This record gives sequence, C-alpha cells and structure tokens, in this order.
Amino acid sequence: MKLAKIEIVRKWQDDFQSSGTCTIYDADGFPLFSALSLERGWKNNQRNVSCIPEGTYPVVLEHSNRFKRKLWEIKDVPNRSECKFHSANHWHQLNGCIALGLKYEMIDTDNYQDVSDSKMIMDVFHITLEKFDKVQLQIINDF
Repeated sequence: MKLAKIEIVRKWQDDFQSSGTCTIYDADGFPLFSALSLERGWKNNQRNVSCIPEGTYPVVLEHSNRFKRKLWEIKDVPNRSECKFHSANHWHQLNGCIALGLKYEMIDTDNYQDVSDSKMIMDVFHITLEKFDKVQLQIINDF
C-alpha cells in the first residue's frame, strides 16, 4: 500500500482567515508537492464557518455532487462532514474546506491575502496524489 502524507502548516490566522503551506510527502518523507494554503479562520470548529481543528485525519477521494467531480475529502473531523480540498481564491468561498494556490495576492478589496491560480494548483495536487492508496492529513498551527 502506497501512503502519502499531506501536511498543512498554518502560519497566520484570525477570525476570518488562516494562511499557511501545504506539502505532500511520500512514505519516505520525500516532498512531492508544495503550495500555499487558504482556509477560514478559527471559529471553535463551527460547521461551514471555521477551519478544521489542528490534528491528523484520513483523506479519501470521493465524488462531490456540488463540484461535479472527485475531490479529496478530509474524514473524521469532529462534528463535521464534507470538508474537502477544492479550488478557491478567497477565504469567504470556503465553508470549512481547504484551498491551495500558487501565491498570495490581493485579488479583491477585503484587505486579506487571497491565493492565485487555485484551479491549476488543485489539478497538480490531484495528479500528485493519484498514485497513492492511502492519504493522511496533518494540520499544524505554527503561529
């Protein structure tokens, strides 16, 4: 069984937004992919408005009716479901999910850093993970 580890290291967070890095490692700890991460801020793990709590979670590829494609879903999040990795440029486009991007930049006028090129980066994320049978996510707060 081929195992991949996704590591999200949050570097900044407030009530609205969490920003950090996402790296995919193979079973030997070799980095295969790296991007910037974007999530909602911490709101006590409330559904649809909070980022996922720090911890370790299994991740499974499943079909999303909303997005009409297969997405990587984060399982076993306490009191939550449907937490996924998907493309988005702004924190307010996320309902407890995680978006990835190429760089931080001000795309809109809310004074928060957005992520650019999310669709392209998410495509590379999917290609990187397609050869793995088992995927695990570790979320670390480092701020």
